[in-house]
Amino acid sequence: MRTAVVAALLGLGAFAVAAGLVLQLHSYPLLAKLQHDIDTVSVSEGEGVTAVVYPPGGMPEVRHNLRLTATTHVEGDLAAPEIKENGDVTVWKRATIVKEDSDKLVLSAEVRKICLDRRTGEAVAPCRGEFYETERGKRVTAEGRQLLQPGLNFVFPFDTEQRDHRWYDTVLKRPVDIHFAGEQLLQGLDVYRFTHTIPQTELGRFAVPGSLVGSPEPSVDVTQYYGVTRTLLVEPTTGAVLSVREDIRQELRTGTQAEGEGTPVFAGELRLTNASVSANVDQVKQNLPKLFVITALPTVLWVAGAVLVAIGLVLLLVWRRGVVAGSLALVIGACLAGAITYGVTGASDPDDSLDLKNVVSSSNVDYGLR
Repeated sequence: MRTAVVAALLGLGAFAVAAGLVLQLHSYPLLAKLQHDIDTVSVSEGEGVTAVVYPPGGMPEVRHNLRLTATTHVEGDLAAPEIKENGDVTVWKRATIVKEDSDKLVLSAEVRKICLDRRTGEAVAPCRGEFYETERGKRVTAEGRQLLQPGLNFVFPFDTEQRDHRWYDTVLKRPVDIHFAGEQLLQGLDVYRFTHTIPQTELGRFAVPGSLVGSPEPSVDVTQYYGVTRTLLVEPTTGAVLSVREDIRQELRTGTQAEGEGTPVFAGELRLTNASVSANVDQVKQNLPKLFVITALPTVLWVAGAVLVAIGLVLLLVWRRGVVAGSLALVIGACLAGAITYGVTGASDPDDSLDLKNVVSSSNVDYGLR
């Protein structure tokens, strides 16, 4: 009886410790990664916005108190050469179109394609086919090992840290530090809040119709400025961005105008709708139990396994019997845990369900529209 107790304690302890090790060293790298086949649509809205609109056949004009809708579609490009089963890189395409609701006029639109590290969410290079396009027919592409859109573009790293991160600003076309600003609850989830304020920054100089800036001249040289206050709510375990709020200020200034005296190009706030935020939260709530198994559970298994092994060894020393059975139980428990955990992990790998040999490049993402 004593031999059986010692063997059971040592076997269960070895099983727990080995299972924790496999989860940490094998399962976590295999499962905690961005998916290749993402396909999501989110919507942001703004009210009381001032913006320049472009009526068909007419001159651009400034309109006030607009209601806007921005639709963003993100989709994985399974045909990209960087896509490999259990590879470290994925390729996502994103398209956004911003319209004013009354006349359905397009204020802005963009399409971009980026290679991402599947664990950190950082843009990586080389990335064949990486591009961004903010005007049809004027696509900017990456060359060689050029990192065209560096920093974080879609998500934060798994196990996001409470520190500054580099968030890519699509207007400035460069990454800007975004700062950890605290924790809060969002629909039952503990989330991190990240914020930054980009001061008014010069974008470029060009000529515009005088009527746009209140001048009788047919053409006026202006400088465009841009600033934004951005707030992101991030679920730290997955790195998912659940909520986005952006207070955007752009204006055109002549040579004699100071900040705030120019013609507004865009002045207002866009934020993800409640429906889009709820959809993001629901998706994370589905994924968190899976990640618990490969993040928190290993520690629990190590502690429990160490306790069981310690008790077993103490009893072995006190009773002085069961050495052979205990040693055999240790080996069997460890081997059994490794085999079962390894097999279950492999069956859960989302990459296994993808057919990456028979895909064609998707054309669904096109200025936010399918």
